[in-house]
Amino acid sequence: MTAPSLVYRRYGGSLQVDISTFDVLVEAAKIPETQWIATACPLEGLSCDPAFLTFMDGDGNGRIRVAEVRTAVEWAALRLKDRRGADAGSDVLELASLSPEGAPLKGAAEMILRTLGVADMGRISLAQVRASDEELRKTGQNGDGIVSPDHLPERLRPLARDIMASFPEVKNRSGEAGIDGATLKRFREERDALLAHVAKRGDVFVWGEASEARARSVREVAPLLDAYFLQCRLVAAQPEAAANLRLRAERVEGALGDVAALGKAAGELPIAPPDASGVLAWTRLVRGPAYERLEAFRRDVATPVTGDSERLTDAAWRELSAKADAVLAWFSTRDANPLHKHVDALPAVDAADLSAIDAACAADLSLAPTLGAIVELERLVLYQRWLLVFANNFISMPNLYLPKAPALMEKGTLILGGRKYTLSVLAKNRAEHAALAGQGTTCILYVMVAPKDGSPGYEVAVPVTRGRSTDLNVGKRGVFYDVNGQEHDAMVTHVIRQPVSLWESMTMPFTRMASFVTGKVEGLATAGEKTFDSTLETGYTQAVTAPPPAAAPAAPAAAAPPAAGGLAGLVAAGSIAAAALGSSFAFIVSQVKSLTMADLITAASLIAIVVMAPAGLLGWLKLRRRNLALLLEGSGWALNDRLMLTRGLATLVTRRPRLPQGARVDRRDMVRPALLEQQEDDGDTEGLSGWARLGLTVAILFVLLWQVRHPLLAFMCDAQWLSETSCSVLLPKPAAPTPAAPATPAK
Repeated sequence: MTAPSLVYRRYGGSLQVDISTFDVLVEAAKIPETQWIATACPLEGLSCDPAFLTFMDGDGNGRIRVAEVRTAVEWAALRLKDRRGADAGSDVLELASLSPEGAPLKGAAEMILRTLGVADMGRISLAQVRASDEELRKTGQNGDGIVSPDHLPERLRPLARDIMASFPEVKNRSGEAGIDGATLKRFREERDALLAHVAKRGDVFVWGEASEARARSVREVAPLLDAYFLQCRLVAAQPEAAANLRLRAERVEGALGDVAALGKAAGELPIAPPDASGVLAWTRLVRGPAYERLEAFRRDVATPVTGDSERLTDAAWRELSAKADAVLAWFSTRDANPLHKHVDALPAVDAADLSAIDAACAADLSLAPTLGAIVELERLVLYQRWLLVFANNFISMPNLYLPKAPALMEKGTLILGGRKYTLSVLAKNRAEHAALAGQGTTCILYVMVAPKDGSPGYEVAVPVTRGRSTDLNVGKRGVFYDVNGQEHDAMVTHVIRQPVSLWESMTMPFTRMASFVTGKVEGLATAGEKTFDSTLETGYTQAVTAPPPAAAPAAPAAAAPPAAGGLAGLVAAGSIAAAALGSSFAFIVSQVKSLTMADLITAASLIAIVVMAPAGLLGWLKLRRRNLALLLEGSGWALNDRLMLTRGLATLVTRRPRLPQGARVDRRDMVRPALLEQQEDDGDTEGLSGWARLGLTVAILFVLLWQVRHPLLAFMCDAQWLSETSCSVLLPKPAAPTPAAPATPAK
């Protein structure tokens, strides 16, 4: 069959190979990696079957790379001779479409269909494959050789449970604890070793049934007797050392009255005076802390074993200690065997029962090829369903540009501020994502999605391509619809602010200037309020703390100047402020009165052009350089090409839906009639009436115009808006210049 030729199409400035069928995909997978749109992507954030992604991730590192995509395409192409199901993205596999290499999968499919009792044996669906896997595991058929006791005959279950309790737990693919061939093999080995060890008991237990008790008694006093006979050897080698093994008189005197100190001193004494001949005379035992234990050892062990109730020699003690060590070592070896708790029941274990359990494990293990074929069958059905879709989101990305074919990396749709944002990607680490996405020129919202079912929330990055970015702030709430149509709460957590439109970029300087001026005015107002409050507080304090006036002043003093502050100060400050405003306004009017209307329009236009033209040019360049590749790269994608955000794509990504078809708009304000009606019902008279508001407005205008009456009248006369007679009457005549005095002649 002739290989199809590849066709490259342009999507938003990006040249991408058109992968329309599975046959084309086979050829597209062979092109160089540099021509792929993506070379790696994370498993998280993709809206498709998780099992498919697990199969694709061959090395299990949580990322899908080029080599793994090629391997998956080759594997599926080798087993599908008829690829129409893959072209359609169907999750139903026609068994007739399998190639000879897929024969084992066909056998597994037929076994599944027979198990489920399906009449149609010619096709199998993904749901049937997964249902069969569950059914087979319910019957204990896992193919791993681990059999649960519940799936064994009734007579074998107690033995299986006893064996399982003796060894580390192993679980089968169903998650059930069971027994396998390795456990049975170890059971046989440990059982034989334990029975052989128990058979040696008679050679070790030289004291009969009392051997264990006597051995433990020997072990209890061994440190004391070992130390004593060592001291005897020391005295034999150096007789003067015996004096150093006694308590000195000054130490005893220092410990008098201190019970703890006396007990410690007594505990450091030898159990008896050391004898150079290496003999312990029981009658010479010191009545120290260990006296009772040694007496019990003499009575219960030493005397019955050695036959000497008066003394114990060094040689007899070493022989006694060696026999006790052998007894205790026998117990240690027995207890180290995992089957020691069942030692009494081991001889009764039937070898035929062990063979029956072993046969059940082997029978389950023999199903491994068939069950493995079921796993591979699930892989093939998933590849038929998703592989072509995945390639169109990895080798090429046309779905990112087509509104009716959502891309796999999309998480859902955000409704916020009256607009619909159709593109969103998972942002697992907002800091890392923002650090990379912030290098671009796209306005991006980070939105926390809180599912209503209580499952853990997640954060998505949403590009803003239309509207105004100034309307989007942290804390703004909306609603998010995931790819399954489920509704969730959403809240903006971070904004990377960039111009969204050319008009916004052109007006942004004016917006910033307005914000700057507003901030300064608010700051001045706040500072003025603080100064006013401070002045009032100071004046009040001075008035309260001022000393009383003298009863009879000697002479009338000169009137003191009024203190700063108070009502007079406020009036003076208000007058100065009004005069300053009037002077400023008069200066502006005096400068403007010399200009014509055309000059004013020209000046305003020039100012707008000077300010808006550079901002507009810079904004236009930013809008042209908007790149969606940074949005994906921040989520862990490795991309070869830029995914430019064209104007058409921007319209698709962010849009304001129109009103429903046939709807009409009634522009009447429905609030005012309702408000007037409510005021009439309640008799509400709160606030100023309309006439009062009008009078107050006229008064304010009169005061302002009175402050600037002279420059305003001059401007109106120069513009010939008033007659010469009116101007001569209204404008004050300039004062005549004072004539200069005649010069005095010099003498």
